[in-house]
Formats: sequence, structure tokens, C-alpha cells
Amino acid sequence: MLNSRKQQLEAFNRLLDIMDELREKCPWDKKQTLESLRHLTIEEVYELGDAILDNDLEELKKELGDVLLHIVFYAKIGSEKQAFDIADIANAISDKLIDRHPHIYGDISVENEEEVKQNWEKLKLKEGKKSVLEGVPRSLPALVKANRIQDKVAGVGFDWEEPSQVWEKVQEELSELNHEIKEGNQENIEKEFGDVLFSMINYARFIKVNPENALEKTNKKFMNRFQYLEQKSKEIGKELSDMTLAEMDVFWNEAKTFYK
Repeated sequence: MLNSRKQQLEAFNRLLDIMDELREKCPWDKKQTLESLRHLTIEEVYELGDAILDNDLEELKKELGDVLLHIVFYAKIGSEKQAFDIADIANAISDKLIDRHPHIYGDISVENEEEVKQNWEKLKLKEGKKSVLEGVPRSLPALVKANRIQDKVAGVGFDWEEPSQVWEKVQEELSELNHEIKEGNQENIEKEFGDVLFSMINYARFIKVNPENALEKTNKKFMNRFQYLEQKSKEIGKELSDMTLAEMDVFWNEAKTFYK
């Protein structure tokens, strides 16, 4: 049974109390700064992402708790600096959500999800942002960043009309890459390879695929299959380096039946 709103608030208050006590009494917690927590927060978010892709709800609950702890930790440090506290954080995001949803809290009408996204980007520009791309973090991994860039510019109408047009662009970029490979210019090969990836990520958006999730699922599938291959090689008493590709293929094809 899920908790009532009263129980949820009590649980959150409990976490705030624990954070206060840890910050006061624990040598490790007392030492932490905004900067020292940063890389740990990034790690926690990646672990959260793993739990989501694995569809492990029990692990997801734990990882969400770790992320929530970091938010509370940052809020505690912010309050010590007399800069902000957890209430300021909650109120700031609440105000933003109300401002960014005039179709709910105002008199704007929308027909679908795309119109909501377009309004979102237009509202951000009205708030003083000079570019729709200001909201793309510089430190994002390149694949995720490309996806966010394309999503944001599409929000203001800079986009293809049909998936077929994007697929034609993918084929065009592949042709240009193939030409540069034949020419042997490594710098141009790298540029064209980047263009191929960028166009494929754009195509993924049109066919409703998250490219980061898709690639990570393929990574996990490959790792599972390869570890199966390693396991089987040990069972027959052979090192992988001593096996032929034909021998490896037997176990690889077996692994494909287990990890699809």
C-alpha cells in the first residue's frame, strides 16, 4: 500500500532531520562541499539510469533515494551559505512549472505534446535566455548532447517535416563518409563520421527512439553475450585468445538465444 501525503511529508522531514544530524556529527558529511559532491551525484544519476533500463523497480527505489539524498545535501550546504534552502528549491521549481504550463494555469490552449514543447522553448526565451541552446549542459556526453540540441531547435520550428527526409540525410552523410574514407584524409573522415552520428541521432527522434537508451541496451546485450562466451570458454578449458573465430561463433550464437 502506498503512503498517504501526510506519511510522505513525515518521511521527507525525517530525511531532513537526518541530514542536519549527519552534517553536524559525521566527519565525512561535515567535510563535503558542493564541488566534492558533484562527481558523486553524476555517478548516482548514472546508476539510476541503469536501474531504469533494467526495469528493476526495487533498485530504482534505492537509486532515487540516493539522488534525493544528494538534493537534500546540496540544500543543506546552500542553507549554511545563506544562499538557499530546500524550500527555496521546491518553490523555485514549482514557480517554473506554473509559468511553463500556461495551458494548465493560464488561458493558453494546446492541441498536443508538440505544442507544449514549442511553448516551453518560447517561454524560456521570454525569460531572458538569448538562445534555446543555453539549456544544453556543456558537460553532457556527446550523444546525449546531440539529442538535446536537436530536440530544442525542433521546439522552435527548426526541423525536418518527414522522417523520409531525415533518412535521406543519413544516406547523404554516409556517402560523404565513404568518399572521405577512400580519400584517406583522417581529419575529414572524423568530421564526416560525426555528421553520420548526428544525422542518425536526429533520425532516432523521428522514429520515436531515444538513442542513448537504444545504444546502452545494445551495450548491455553485447556484454551479456560476451560474458557468456567467456564462461563457455572456461568450461571447455580454453582461453579466448586460443580459440578460432569459428569456435567462438558457436557459443556466440548460443548466447544470442539467451540475450536478445
